[in-house]
Parts: sequence; structure tokens; C-alpha cells
Amino acid sequence: MIAAVGHADLTADTLELVAAELVAAVERCEPSLALVPAGAGLPLVFGRAVHRAGLPLVLLLPTQRGVPALLDGRDRAAAGELIMLAGQVRLVPWDGADRGARISAEERLIASCRRVLAVWDGSPSDGADATAHLVAFALTSGVAVEVLWPAGAMRTPDPAAAGPLA
Repeated sequence: MIAAVGHADLTADTLELVAAELVAAVERCEPSLALVPAGAGLPLVFGRAVHRAGLPLVLLLPTQRGVPALLDGRDRAAAGELIMLAGQVRLVPWDGADRGARISAEERLIASCRRVLAVWDGSPSDGADATAHLVAFALTSGVAVEVLWPAGAMRTPDPAAAGPLA
């Protein structure tokens, strides 16, 4: 199985740059399931890349207390598109408001994979972004990691200001 992790604050232009690299990276992978959590930004771009490459997509839909969670507007619209692209939907406990629970869920996702595509600028983890932690977790767990950071890629200091794909 493959998955993607990365910064949540990628600019719209960066998501477009990353989209092309993700398609190429997915096409290089052995035929496998791809796991993607429901959400806007990188999850949606990754889901589209997997679909374009013809690999089976499994959507991970967050639940709270066993019931599908209500996603905010951007994530809800992205989840709708991902449901249409996915061959399978799995309900997973996921509390996006609790950073520790979110990271724990992402670690479980990574541990189930053979390969992780990381959209990462090489920066260390901070209080909001755990991409460096997830890359380190994958590597120490024996999961292959391919870092994607195309020339011209940027992050925005305000994730709410990210473009329409974010």
C-alpha cells in the first residue's frame, strides 16, 4: 500500500506542481492499493493522481464515536470527489481537532504502507505541522519514503489563504 503525507499549508500553485510529480511517483510504484484520508489539499491531489495512474484508491473517512464525522466545507467537497474516485471507503476513528490523536492515526496509516510519498520542504516539525515527524516515523518503521518538493514549491503562512485545491 502507498500513502502520501505533507504540509497542509501548500499554496495553490504548489499543489499544481505537486500534482504532476505525484502522478509520476504513483506510476513508478508497484501496483498497489493507495490509502488517502478524506480532505482538501494534498489528500485530494493525491487521490486524483492515484485515479489518473489507474491504481485502486481506498478512502479513509473519519469517524467520531463510530459515526462519520462532519467535515468542514472544503474538506466535505473534497471528500465527495474522493468518494467518487475511490473503489473502497473505510471508516476510521480520527479526531482532527486533537493533534495527538491525528498524529497517532497518521502513524497507523503509515505503518500499514510499504511506501510513503512525502510532500515536504525538509523543515522540522513544529506545533502545527508534523510532516517531519511522519517522515521520520516512516523511515524508522522501515517504510520507503520518497520526498517530493518541486522547484518553485512554497507554503503559505495562512492555510486559510491557500488556493481552491487546498
